[in-house]
Amino acid sequence: MPVLLPTSGSRGRASAKTKTNHAVVIAGGGPTGLMLAAELALAKVDVAIVERRANQDLIGTRAGGLHARTIEILDQRGVADRFLREGQITQLAGFAWTRLDISDLPTRHAYGLALRQNHIERILADWVSELAVPIYRNSEVTGFAQDETGIDVTLSGGATLRANYLVGCDGGRSLVRKAAGIDFAGTGPTLSNLMAEVEMRQEPECEPACEPAWGLRHDALGFHGLSKTESGRVLVVVTEATLEHTGEPGLRDLSEALVAVYGTDFGLHSPSWISRFTDAARQAVTYRRGRVLLAGDAAHIHHSVGGQGLNIGVQDAVNLGWKLSQVVNGMSPDSLLDTYHTERHPVAARTLRNTMAQIALLRRGEDGLKAARDVVAELLAMDEPRQRFGAMMSGLDIRYDLGEGHKLLGRRMPDLDVMVAGRPLKLFTLLHGARGLLLNFGKPGSVHITAWADRIAIVDADYDGAWALPAIGQVTAPSAVLVRPDGHVAWVGDGSQRGLAEALTRWFGPAALS
Repeated sequence: MPVLLPTSGSRGRASAKTKTNHAVVIAGGGPTGLMLAAELALAKVDVAIVERRANQDLIGTRAGGLHARTIEILDQRGVADRFLREGQITQLAGFAWTRLDISDLPTRHAYGLALRQNHIERILADWVSELAVPIYRNSEVTGFAQDETGIDVTLSGGATLRANYLVGCDGGRSLVRKAAGIDFAGTGPTLSNLMAEVEMRQEPECEPACEPAWGLRHDALGFHGLSKTESGRVLVVVTEATLEHTGEPGLRDLSEALVAVYGTDFGLHSPSWISRFTDAARQAVTYRRGRVLLAGDAAHIHHSVGGQGLNIGVQDAVNLGWKLSQVVNGMSPDSLLDTYHTERHPVAARTLRNTMAQIALLRRGEDGLKAARDVVAELLAMDEPRQRFGAMMSGLDIRYDLGEGHKLLGRRMPDLDVMVAGRPLKLFTLLHGARGLLLNFGKPGSVHITAWADRIAIVDADYDGAWALPAIGQVTAPSAVLVRPDGHVAWVGDGSQRGLAEALTRWFGPAALS
């Protein structure tokens, strides 16, 4: 009899003859699945992860990095320092390999963090373990059946989990997406790249003939690059000659690709990691079908240029988590989940568009494309375009369409230095519990939300600094702000409570009966 035992926070065994119940089952324990599990656990939702790996080790270590908005999100939950301690703060944002310095954008984290995905996953997994989320390892979701009251999730080995909802965070080849019959619309690959961090035997003092050709180059095959890291190792990006290779790449693959382009592999050895990726650009036509939802690569794939994929997956999770928890906990109607697609689908669509644009610029070495790259680089050296593209590539300019109104509406709430009860606080500390927040900057006690007091926190705060948004600039100071658990502004006060009750009902459910 197949038996599954969660590795943490165990709530019993799931066998082929019994069903184990969870409110939410997440297929996939990568960054998106882990972040979603943490969000749900913070909201006291019974959530479990199903993960095919025996542990958190990656098959083929990958590059990684966190953009500014993702670091802000982690700061909203009080865990950003765990990542900052292990990574390297750097100006990570770029467009078509033109670096975008975001150090002058109005955010506490005006930078990116270079940190490999295996470390990102390990830190997230440790946090999830602290939150006692069970993980069914050495197992995969193989199918499911929905009904009016829930969903039966079948696992490899024959065990079944019963849940209210299933979330597919199981990657670009998502079985959950396929089983749900959700179309993955878009375009297939036209190029294949290898990226790696290696050592090379040639020393800087060697003859010019053996010195690697540092920097970016283009030819009829595609784009290629060699650069030194601060550790002295070499970062390699090379376009492969064909699309024939689709599996996990090895040192031989990388050597052959380098020889095809440079005529030598420069004596490469000791790779820290090697990754293969293509320019396939696809997006699920819907992020929800009944009790099944998709997030991360299961919902969208694109080329890795710009380093956006992991980041928008984590941001998917934070948008979905609080909504799913409110539905599961009976606070909000099931229709709240439809806003997940409404808000996040356009974000990924824009990411697919900007990655396709970058690949079009980088793709070949023709004179016309070289001229276009030079013009774009010149444009991005100007302050306003640099700030605008920097905000886009780092996720700081995302605005959900919540209607007309103040420029804060639908955008991320800045991490202001506020005074609360006479004490200085960073605003993000008020979001650590993943609950909604009503900030009153007017007369203390002047905003009343008694009917929703069990769902959101109301805080009287003082702030006399500037209000500024990335790529927007200074905005009018509000009298009050309703902040959703994901850190986005749901309502802005103008001295009255006009529209507040409607916003509270829309995002936090009907008023409680007195």
